[in-house]
Order: sequence, then C-alpha cells, then structure tokens
Amino acid sequence: MTVELSGEGNDYVGKGLSGGRIVIYPPENSSIGRADQNIIAGNTLLYGAISGEAYLRGVAGERFAVRNSGASAVVEGVGDHGCEYMTGGVVVCLGETGRNFAAGMSGGIAYILDRNGDFAANCNTQMVELETVDTDESQEDINDPMQADEARLKQLIANHYAYTGSELAEEILGNWDSYLTQFVKITPTDYRHALRVLKKRKAAA
Repeated sequence: MTVELSGEGNDYVGKGLSGGRIVIYPPENSSIGRADQNIIAGNTLLYGAISGEAYLRGVAGERFAVRNSGASAVVEGVGDHGCEYMTGGVVVCLGETGRNFAAGMSGGIAYILDRNGDFAANCNTQMVELETVDTDESQEDINDPMQADEARLKQLIANHYAYTGSELAEEILGNWDSYLTQFVKITPTDYRHALRVLKKRKAAA
C-alpha cells in the first residue's frame, strides 16, 4: 500500500507503520518556495514503526522516528530529539537537525547531510558513534548495516527523488561525489558490536 499526500501532514504520521510506503510533498501550486526550507509534517512521525518506507519532501518536527525499529525514511530536516530511542531501520536526513539527536538510540543507522559541519554539537553521543560513509564499492549487500553505506544511501535518496520530485535530492544526486563526503553516519555502539559478533559466528559456522 502507498499513501501519498500532496499537502501538510500532522503529528504522528506513520505511527506503528508496519509496511507500505508514505510519501508527502507540497502541492504543485504551493508558494512556500523550496520545500527543504519549510515544514511539511508535525511531531513524532513514524513512532514505533516496524517496517515500510517514508519519504518527506520538507522538514519534519520533533522526535522524528522515535522508537523506529525497522522502517526506512528520508526527510529534509528534523527538529529536536530525532531518532530518539530508535532500535532499527534507516533514517536519512538531508538537512539540519535539532538538538539531542540519537538520544537513547540502540539500533538502526542514520545518515545526516552535515553541510555546515555542526551536527556533532547537536548529537547525543552517549550511545552512538559518528563516522564517515563507507565508499567501498566491493560491498554490495545494502541489507547488511555493516557494509554498502554508499549504495544504501544513494538508493534511498534516488527513491526520495523518484517519489517526491525533491529539488534537494536531485541536486545531491547530480553532484554525488561532492555531497557524499558531507554525510555523517550514526551507528549505536552496542549495535555495532552485536553485528560484529553475529558476523563472526556466521563465518565460523
């Protein structure tokens, strides 16, 4: 199922999402200017989502993807407490974040476009690590959180452009090599350790 909204979303869009796709973008006759500089949906989006996809052409409010445990999402900016208590899934933010990003984040991964170089000051690093995006083209399994960062990130942004017509996504894809170096990957420390242990066990088996 695909839910497509040409207009603004309220709070709790995608709460408990368990499959399908949500797409939100401004109407064609909108006079707001660039969507990535304006709010498109409210607070606490994708609360407790377990699977599915969401693409938002614009900025979301506070607590984006709180307790997300399996959904993938692309958004063009978020308010405070993004990815709070997240336990799984993938979030791509193509704009600025508010303070306290990744507080209590114990699983999943996030990619932030850090054009101003100030994201680290807004991130709660008690449970996560910040790193550059892995560009090893030999790693092709985008379902493995430990590899294929570039392929995964590019695919999600390409989906975002295809579903929403995002000007920002088009700009990023058209200047990929330049923008790629500006992304920061956020991975929970314990989550990374658990994935490494599982990988070793599978190799041994």
